[in-house]
Amino acid sequence: MIVNQRIKDLRKLMKDRGIDVYIEITSDPHQSEYVADHYKGREFLTGFTGSAGTALVTEDKAILWTDGRYFIQAEKEISESEFVLYKMNTKGYPSLLEWLKQNVRDGHTIGFNGEIFSEELVEKIMNELSDRNIRLYDSEDLVGMIWEDRPELKLKKIFKLGIEYTGESTEDKIDRVRRYLDNKNADYLVLASLDDIAWLFNIRGRDVLNNPVVMSYALITKDKAYLYLDNRKLTDEVIEELKKEKVFVKEYLDLFEDLKKLEPTSCVMLDKSRINRKLYTCMPSDCKVINEVNITTKYKAIKNNVEINNLKIAYRKDAVALTKFFYWIDKNVSSGEIDEFIASEKLEEFRKEQEGFIEPSFDTISAYQENAAMMHYSATKEKKSKILPKGLYLVDSGGQYYNGTTDITRTVAVGDVSEEEKKDFTLTLKGHINLLSARFLYGSTGYSIDILARIPLWREGIDYKSGTGHGVGYLLNVHEGPQRISQVYNDVVLEEGMVITIEPGVYKEGKHGIRIENVGVVKKDIAVDTDQFMSFDTLSYCYIDRNCIDKSMLTLDEINWINDYHKKTYELVSPYLTEEEKEWLKEKTRKI
Repeated sequence: MIVNQRIKDLRKLMKDRGIDVYIEITSDPHQSEYVADHYKGREFLTGFTGSAGTALVTEDKAILWTDGRYFIQAEKEISESEFVLYKMNTKGYPSLLEWLKQNVRDGHTIGFNGEIFSEELVEKIMNELSDRNIRLYDSEDLVGMIWEDRPELKLKKIFKLGIEYTGESTEDKIDRVRRYLDNKNADYLVLASLDDIAWLFNIRGRDVLNNPVVMSYALITKDKAYLYLDNRKLTDEVIEELKKEKVFVKEYLDLFEDLKKLEPTSCVMLDKSRINRKLYTCMPSDCKVINEVNITTKYKAIKNNVEINNLKIAYRKDAVALTKFFYWIDKNVSSGEIDEFIASEKLEEFRKEQEGFIEPSFDTISAYQENAAMMHYSATKEKKSKILPKGLYLVDSGGQYYNGTTDITRTVAVGDVSEEEKKDFTLTLKGHINLLSARFLYGSTGYSIDILARIPLWREGIDYKSGTGHGVGYLLNVHEGPQRISQVYNDVVLEEGMVITIEPGVYKEGKHGIRIENVGVVKKDIAVDTDQFMSFDTLSYCYIDRNCIDKSMLTLDEINWINDYHKKTYELVSPYLTEEEKEWLKEKTRKI
């Protein structure tokens, strides 16, 4: 098998360099979640196509770690290779750090590409193995050396977003950052995370599929703002605007040399989890480092009123596209000619009809029946299933619009559904309603309210091995921090203006997968004495399939919530439909 040959080739390079353990992570020089094809080295090495995973190779072992979204998919994709799946956060499987602690011996050498490893991860490995003498070999990209026909990086032009979309100018954002630096007595802020840089300079690009970011770095000083990128991506218009905003543009790799020239007594702010090892080690060792989450990450997580109002427009456009898509599915599924890939292509066609649409916000998950049990399943021209008039079909998708980024999931009946499918759908819906309609005390985190979505499922002995919700960027990454709703601990308070998904589900291997996802924005609710309560204002509106609901399992409050949601959905979407589509939606949204 070709993957086994790649392992063999990698081992030869490791042996030549005296490397005992080589680690290949899913990353790029900017610690991005979704990376350009040029940086999909882990996928190349393992054959596993999911968006998250870590590979480790020794003289006689090949291990792949991934999370619960990909267990089923990963098992299938590596089944014929030497790689063995280690399930993250699962009893019986050591984590990467635990494995290193158990297996790396005194005098061993650990190899990795320092350009894509975060400084934080390197320090964690060093701390874990501090009791033994190990050597780090981080100067070469060994996987890149065996990767023939490696995709080239893109050279697409970048564009600026006007204040009618951002609600805040670049100069005002940089001023906010500088005030924060002053409060921290810091001289510099180093940024390598692409979404932070795009937000700060109000620029967008096409360097990473579905993520409108630009391969870039940034350095903010007390009186200057530097943007580092490939100058060939600039248009005359963008150059002129950046000049007006007093932004100095330099070549992409110039930051490495500029960091070497910092005064040894200076104080530098950065996020070690978002700075690669190679970049970090360029700074003089005597520099004082303040390591914390990038302040730009915190700022951009809280959307302003302009952004929120634009997002409402984006989600209305998305609702129209989805409604037309589901109408098309409903009218054509009996032909037996629709498959998962055709369906995903058709959905993109409907989105393209919406004004201001740029591209999908991630690869559409178009999954029929048992394929939907793989949380991040992806149909292709070569690998897809027919959608037949029976059972459940799940589609998780989103769009990048000038008005913002969307993300929504619906599971619908394409024919008769079983009692088990109805029960699981209704349990998922109950969890969804329970959280989306919740009122919670200010100071709550996504960690503290995650249980609200799981309670109905837990009562039946069902759980889902993923988080419940993630932040969403504004014409940026569909997954955005620092906020999230998850069982994994986090201390990020849910602030007014934060946008976040709510997406519980049921996944039964070999049977079906069910997910219902809407997006909400955190808002102030009632205040009682000194207590401020918060809640969610729903952004996404698309009908929830009544044919999948077991009404007997619902409370009166849940029934009223569904009816109210459907009333709003019809009012929002129907003006943009044909008469036939309008009548169809009226039936889909009638009271239960």
